[in-house]
Amino acid sequence: MDTSKIIEMTDEYCLPTYRRFPVAFVRGQGVKLYDPEGKEYLDFVAGLAVNTLGHAHPRLVEAISEQARNLIHTSNLYHIEPQARLARRLSNLSFGGKVFFCNSGAEANEAAIKLARLFGKKQGQRYEIITATNSFHGRTMITLTATGQSKFHKGFDPLPPGFVYVPFNDLTRLQETISDSTCAIMLEPIQGEGGVNVATIEYLKGVRELCDQKGLLLIFDEVQTGIGRTGKFFAYEHYGIVPDVITLAKGLGGGVPIGAMIADSEIASLLGPGTHASTFGGNFLATSAALVVLDVIEEDNLLQHVREVGTYLKNGLDRLAGKYPVIKEVRGKGLMMACELEQEGSSIVMECLQRGVLINCTMDKVLRFLPPLIVTVSDVDQMLDVLDGVFSCLK
Repeated sequence: MDTSKIIEMTDEYCLPTYRRFPVAFVRGQGVKLYDPEGKEYLDFVAGLAVNTLGHAHPRLVEAISEQARNLIHTSNLYHIEPQARLARRLSNLSFGGKVFFCNSGAEANEAAIKLARLFGKKQGQRYEIITATNSFHGRTMITLTATGQSKFHKGFDPLPPGFVYVPFNDLTRLQETISDSTCAIMLEPIQGEGGVNVATIEYLKGVRELCDQKGLLLIFDEVQTGIGRTGKFFAYEHYGIVPDVITLAKGLGGGVPIGAMIADSEIASLLGPGTHASTFGGNFLATSAALVVLDVIEEDNLLQHVREVGTYLKNGLDRLAGKYPVIKEVRGKGLMMACELEQEGSSIVMECLQRGVLINCTMDKVLRFLPPLIVTVSDVDQMLDVLDGVFSCLK
């Protein structure tokens, strides 16, 4: 089936909930994708920070195939060995908490919000959660409400109560907003969909201190920043503090849908039998894939690789910023980088697509770069050359 036929069938039978680019892919290898006509694309989106090991990584393919031959799903009515092993790995990599598995970042955040509500009730009928403007926490009704962007709220009112928004990186406003109803503060260490806005060390340390003083839970949404994306396994490791709850998804399964919430052991027991569940969460296939992702990150020293190639990418973007005034700012950590522009960026993304490079634009003016963690310096050079050529054509 050629690209035009795939697009035609999509338009006829799929709900129009996505603004799709006029391209379809049928094969991938490493950091490259290929359309039905055989055209090659360099992938600096990675499924929106999902394809940690790139496409068709041999170890991931082998693990998925082997597990599918043996057992895919039984449900959480029974014990699941790879789920238990993955929970142990994530617990040891973080702060020694306990893990709940689901299928997506939104579901992981739902679990964290429910845990925060239970925690707040135990503390005296607290229920409000403070999040940040320009945050993004998902598209279910509750995570949509947690998201501090009004454009996602339009048409879905009345929204569930219990969320208050404050400016990101503004500790004073946050402190002023805490009330007797507050039970938790939920933040992304780096806001992804909100424009790759990086929290300062002073801010997150201050938030941690406020939570300790007020008896609040600190929840870090690391759905996009986790699993090595920033050069540390968790982004919070850059800040010298530890949250009470972490949510994960995207890169954890390397392309296989999986989400996870890690909660401090002292509060994890609040989610007892019957309080929360996920039919597919933590099944054999997804957790086996995630275990391989963690293995490859460790054995191939990908965290160091991300730091090195991420620095190279940032330096290259900085050079372009010095050359083209349309680039207002370069920011990010590791392989979660962005260029904020003085103009809208969708036309630049489209021109890069035409030239065989996939990048992303968020918040209208922020070009976002989220390549697989296996991306090389040579790949970065290729992307930068294309981007340079696109910027040189701007009027």
